[in-house]
Amino acid sequence: MASSTVPLLALAVLSLSFLHLSLPASSHPLPLQAAAAGEASEPDDAAAAALALARRACTYTVQIKTSCSSPRSSTDAVSLAFGDAYRNEVYAARLTPRYGFERCATDTFRVSGPCGYGVCYLYLRRSGRAGWTPDWVRVYEPTTSGTPSTFYYGDPLPDGVWYGFDRCVAAGASSEPGAAAQAL
Repeated sequence: MASSTVPLLALAVLSLSFLHLSLPASSHPLPLQAAAAGEASEPDDAAAAALALARRACTYTVQIKTSCSSPRSSTDAVSLAFGDAYRNEVYAARLTPRYGFERCATDTFRVSGPCGYGVCYLYLRRSGRAGWTPDWVRVYEPTTSGTPSTFYYGDPLPDGVWYGFDRCVAAGASSEPGAAAQAL
């Protein structure tokens, strides 16, 4: 009986590690825990390549346009979390321009984190009294030369709450035309 349990246990471990790779990005934008050093090996070469890329550090360019309806200048503390469908998440604890977020201005930041495969979710968290209002946020990925990922806001952010957008389709989902509509 013990000899038949070992192959079932090994199969269960491989299944769980494969499930870990195919889960969609968390809708909760708080930073994810770093991968454990002794993590199980991946089931195929594509997954191993994805994991290797995720462990590399990349520097992203983030542009934030403050709405013209925002207060003239805001010293609110703003945090940012974004990532891809494979759970590669970048987190910036506090983004602060030199003179605060000014009405109608665009501020640019450099944020480092794991390399990803297309930013599909982004959340902001504002803390302060000014009531800062972002117009949009753009993320330029260093690994692609294409169009940046842009997220439109336009309304004042609530105080002390993560607020944003998750446009991720589950990792490993079919690329057939009807698959995206069915997943939503």
